[in-house]
Amino acid sequence: MAGYVLHLSEQENITLSAAVTRRLIDGGDGDAALLYLCLLKNRGSASPETLCAELKWDEARRSRAESALARMGLVSTPKPEEPAPAPLPAPNAERPAYSREDVARKLEQDASFSALLREVERKLGPLSTPSVGKLLGLYEDLGLPADVLFLLVNHCIARHAAQYGAGRLPTMRRIEQEGYVWARKGLLSSTSANDYLNALHAREQKYPAYMAVLQLGERKPSPSEEKYLSAWVDMGFPAETVALAYDKTVLRCHEFKWAYCNGILKRWHEKGLHTPAETAAENAAPKKEEKPSGGKNDWMKQYL
Repeated sequence: MAGYVLHLSEQENITLSAAVTRRLIDGGDGDAALLYLCLLKNRGSASPETLCAELKWDEARRSRAESALARMGLVSTPKPEEPAPAPLPAPNAERPAYSREDVARKLEQDASFSALLREVERKLGPLSTPSVGKLLGLYEDLGLPADVLFLLVNHCIARHAAQYGAGRLPTMRRIEQEGYVWARKGLLSSTSANDYLNALHAREQKYPAYMAVLQLGERKPSPSEEKYLSAWVDMGFPAETVALAYDKTVLRCHEFKWAYCNGILKRWHEKGLHTPAETAAENAAPKKEEKPSGGKNDWMKQYL
């Protein structure tokens, strides 16, 4: 067979990168490929019901194809919706004001909180009544257990020292703010808190390699910079790919800009491109075929 004659429309073309095409071919799942094309056509915004209607499938078939795409790393399977938790007040919102008598009464009646306060003061030094009130608010109002609060305090101390130098201690205000973050994440047991800290540590271990390829030296990233680095870890980019995005950023902007570099990586992530090889295949421009100029000596040039 000499080949196929492709009848392609010039309107609303859908483009697949070489990396995505290879994943679909290697997956060998026709339904998954059809579902991916349908998702592209609808720009990823179609509901399951719409997809089933367009493809003339039942929900079970669509679900199987979606699971296959998820295994290929081409889509993220939506998580089942959970009931929204009751909103927590912001740290600066009104909370019960604890007097010296309230604190004294709590220390007499609650051995766990009393032991917690002793350990916290051993780490931070003597606390004022308002600072003890903040700790009590995390314990009583937000429901963070004493063992979780001890992990929280130690975590804040370690992060503050890493950012500002050994011996520098965080304020109770800063610890309170982080406590609200933990409460919103549902870290209400030492197991969940330790899992969170271990995952955070594993994530932070990748930051130095990112900072190195961004030509930012060995310094610690700022909180705003950490947000970008954390997102790149979640997207699954190795440092080598971040280096390519850095090079493109400097080439285009003549200096490094976090937002521009992040835009490049987000675009690659949406196309399923994460390794240097995948981005190189995507960016390689196809060679143009040389057309004869029609000159009278063209026949001679073919043999020279």
